[in-house]
Amino acid sequence: MIRVLSLPPLATIQDLGRDGHWFEGLGRAGAMDPVSHRIANLLLGNDPNAATLEIPLTPARFRFETRQAFAIAGAPCGARLNEQPLPRIFAGFASAGDMLDLDPIRVGARLYLAVPGGMNVPKVLGSRSTQLREAFGGHKGRVLAADDLLKPLSQTDPVLPPMGLSVDLPEFRLPNDRMIHLRALPSTEHESFDTASRKAFWSMPYDVTRENDRQGHRLDGPVLSCESTKELRSHGIVPGIVQVPGGGLPIIQLADSATMGGYPKIAAIIEPDLWRMGQARPGDRIHFHRCSLPEAARAALEHEEAFGEITQGLAAAHDQETSWA
Repeated sequence: MIRVLSLPPLATIQDLGRDGHWFEGLGRAGAMDPVSHRIANLLLGNDPNAATLEIPLTPARFRFETRQAFAIAGAPCGARLNEQPLPRIFAGFASAGDMLDLDPIRVGARLYLAVPGGMNVPKVLGSRSTQLREAFGGHKGRVLAADDLLKPLSQTDPVLPPMGLSVDLPEFRLPNDRMIHLRALPSTEHESFDTASRKAFWSMPYDVTRENDRQGHRLDGPVLSCESTKELRSHGIVPGIVQVPGGGLPIIQLADSATMGGYPKIAAIIEPDLWRMGQARPGDRIHFHRCSLPEAARAALEHEEAFGEITQGLAAAHDQETSWA
């Protein structure tokens, strides 16, 4: 078990989301950065959908109440176990009484903490994710706070090297580049925007503003104008949709997006790139790149193939460790 000693606001238990309830007005929730979430689980041999603790920003501190395997993945934060530095991506063991410290995040916005089998919280409507608006799921339907206990679903230790295990994590933005690059498909009302607006959207950068949370990120940059002034009826929306309110500045819908909205939609970020917005923070710059449906399908296939390679590599490492035991 792991006891929370200190934690920033809005840390929640998340898995890959609660699908199948859009028609009931219930959004997906789930990890804002499913790539880091999945890698933290893979390091421990968990199902990729196992629940983790999503920590937005830091510092944070935890105490291990028992001997415990754990994994961290996500934004670099100078993690330390009993003052010993840990790699950005790490899985290993802690002893009872050990302290895990997470220093302020330098690049990115979220870190994921995993335990064997996933976090032991009830499954509600097929998921262990926290629905903050509706106040259910996760840990009692709320954010985590000091003195909460994180309990693993599995009591079986994973096979890990004595010094721990680490892998590479894709960069959410290119090295030496403040820009986050996002591939996107033109959405339903794309052609309703005037020519200058469409050109600006696909060629000019936008800044992530301070108006951002799990529901969405508001952007600042070129103002977009819609040629049609007719009010749209409310229609279904999902994470990744880029809406444009009356002021002309886009909003990217994210994990806790609403299920309905009336703003025109200019684009939809493809799923393999959406995790990058889960690591975006105020001041980051983003650039949209138009792609086609075949390109989006190919990107999705390559995305899953990359996870397959990581899984195979970890399996080989586990087999080697077992043969040495």
